[in-house]
Amino acid sequence: MKKNYNDVAKKVIDLQINALKKVKSSIGKPFNDAVDLLSKCQSKVILCGVGKSGLIASKISATLSSVGTSSFALSASDSSHGDLGSISKKDILILLSYSGNTNELMNLIQYVNRNRIKLIGVMSKKNSILYKNSDIKLLLPEVKESGHGIVPTSSTAAQLALGDALAISLMVKKKFSKLDFKKYHPSGNIGKKLRTVEDLMLTGGKIPFINENEKIEKVIKLINKKKLGVVIIRNKKLETSGIFVDGDIKRTIQLNKQLQDKPIKNYMTKNPISIDKDMLAENALGIMNERKVTSICVHKSSNKKKTIGILHIHHLINADIS
Repeated sequence: MKKNYNDVAKKVIDLQINALKKVKSSIGKPFNDAVDLLSKCQSKVILCGVGKSGLIASKISATLSSVGTSSFALSASDSSHGDLGSISKKDILILLSYSGNTNELMNLIQYVNRNRIKLIGVMSKKNSILYKNSDIKLLLPEVKESGHGIVPTSSTAAQLALGDALAISLMVKKKFSKLDFKKYHPSGNIGKKLRTVEDLMLTGGKIPFINENEKIEKVIKLINKKKLGVVIIRNKKLETSGIFVDGDIKRTIQLNKQLQDKPIKNYMTKNPISIDKDMLAENALGIMNERKVTSICVHKSSNKKKTIGILHIHHLINADIS
C-alpha cells in the first residue's frame, strides 16, 4: 500500500509556523538598531553563513541588493583562503549561525574585530562566540527542527524570515519606491507589471501636435501622417487646449458643412484626459477602458497643460499589458 506523507508534511510546516511565531515575538530594539546601522552603510552589506545558513545568507543578500541595499554573499570557508580581502572597513558584515559557535566563522570574527568592521550576528545561543563578539545581536529563539529534530528546517525558516524583515524594513526606511524597484527588475513578469506610461509613450516629433487655429484640412493630413487617429491641439503658449480624433471628423461634418472655414478649436474636445508619466501602464489601461478612449495625453508632475507624450492603446497591447 502506498504511504500517505501528508501528515509528515503538515508536521514539518507546523514546526516552521511555530518557529516563525517565536521569531515574531523576539523582534525588538536590536532589530531597529540593525536597520539603522544598515541604512547608513557607506559600502556593501556582506552576508555569510555555514552550510544551510550559508544558503540562507545568499538569498538574503540577493533580496537586499534587489531593493536598493548593495550586498553580496561570502563563503565562510573561502574567506579563510584569501576572500577576507573582499571585506572593506566601510562594509557591514552579517553572520548567520544557529549555534553561533561554528568553527568556520572564527577567522571572520577575528578579522572584523581587528579591523573595527561592524558585525551583526544572527544566532540562537547567548553563550556563543558570535553573540559575544557582535556589535548588534539578533538573537533568534531556539526552535524544534524536523527530521529527528536534527535537520535544519525550522531554524533556516526563522533566519530567512528575519532576513526578509530586514530587507523590507530597509525599503521603508530608505523610501524605496515601486519605480526604484523597477530599475532592478527590468525583465520578466515583475518588470512588465512595473512598466510605467513613460516606458511606452511616444515623445518629441512623434506626438501629433497642431495649433488650435489650423483648419480641418491640415488636421486631417496630420492624422493620416501620424497614423494614431488623433491630434493634440495647442494654443500659442504651447499648452494643450484640446484633442481631436478621426471619429470626430464625420460627426463634425454632419453638424457643420462649413467646417473648412473655421479653426479646429471650434470643434475639438476641450480639457482632454491627461495622465502622469510615472503612472503604471496597467493603471493607464484601466483609465482608457473606463473612459472608452484609445489615446491619452501624458504630462509630468502636475502640469497637465504641458503634454510631453501620447499613449495609444496599441502601445499597451504590444507590451502585453493587461
